[in-house]
Amino acid sequence: MTTPQSEVWPALPLEAWQDTAETLHLWTQIVGKVRLAQTPWINHSWHVTLYLTPRGLTTSPVPHGTREFAIDFDFVDHRLLVQSSDGRTGGFPLKPMTVAAFYRFLMAELERLDLRVAIVRRPCEIPAPIPCDLDETHGSYDSEYVNRYWRILVQAERVFRVFRAPFIGKVSPIHYFWGAPDLAVTRFSGRLAPVHPGGIPGLPDRVTRDAYSHEVSSAGFWHGGGPVPRPVFYSYAYPEPPGFAQTKVIPAEAFYSSDLREFLLPYDAVRGASSPDDALLAFLQSTYEAAADLGHWERPALERRSE
Repeated sequence: MTTPQSEVWPALPLEAWQDTAETLHLWTQIVGKVRLAQTPWINHSWHVTLYLTPRGLTTSPVPHGTREFAIDFDFVDHRLLVQSSDGRTGGFPLKPMTVAAFYRFLMAELERLDLRVAIVRRPCEIPAPIPCDLDETHGSYDSEYVNRYWRILVQAERVFRVFRAPFIGKVSPIHYFWGAPDLAVTRFSGRLAPVHPGGIPGLPDRVTRDAYSHEVSSAGFWHGGGPVPRPVFYSYAYPEPPGFAQTKVIPAEAFYSSDLREFLLPYDAVRGASSPDDALLAFLQSTYEAAADLGHWERPALERRSE
């Protein structure tokens, strides 16, 4: 049986789940900070990200002495699972609870499994952050919308993988940055970039400058918020080459945001397209080509040509 497109690419109006989105964002920050605390630094902060699984999100294996462990969000059965390389497991149900309660439950499970981890409890990239162990404000969890969000991430990753494949230069994994939060994939020209000015709230300038140490064309999916109150796909270049903002990209619903300095494609335009895959791939490819051509990237050396 063919799954209806509306189920493959489900509706995700931000106003319907905003409280849940904010709570989930903070929960993923706690889990991501556990990975951050235990993992050696990798360029561009690739050591902090989460990854998609067939059921949710995972830290992937995290070192702890001579052991390894992973923390998984299961957005099908709605549980958090902790698994250790010595065979021990832990976890708890995902349901409405405050950020402080989530923090206490997770730290208790890690303690019980002899996986003690200390994290910086102040959230990143959030205005007026509340330390996670004190946050009794955010506590919503709508399992239906969390599941929809994860299903969209699964589809986005699937299309991103097709887009990523022919690029043979340096390219990031497809990973979930919990700071924004967004699912992202980044291509590199191979050349150094000008020093980034920094200034991102809640993010040390040294982290930003490491992330943008080299020229990039980056794309991803963001559930929306703030100046963009709807889910969108995005694409930007750093440094932004002259003429980038004026470039005509496809599909027609894509536009350049002068406030965010990136191209945006509303998720609903992809969801409503006759072929969502083709619409999203067209956006990814046309925005990348704008960045690479205007930035004078050595494309023949960076791309695998089809026979």
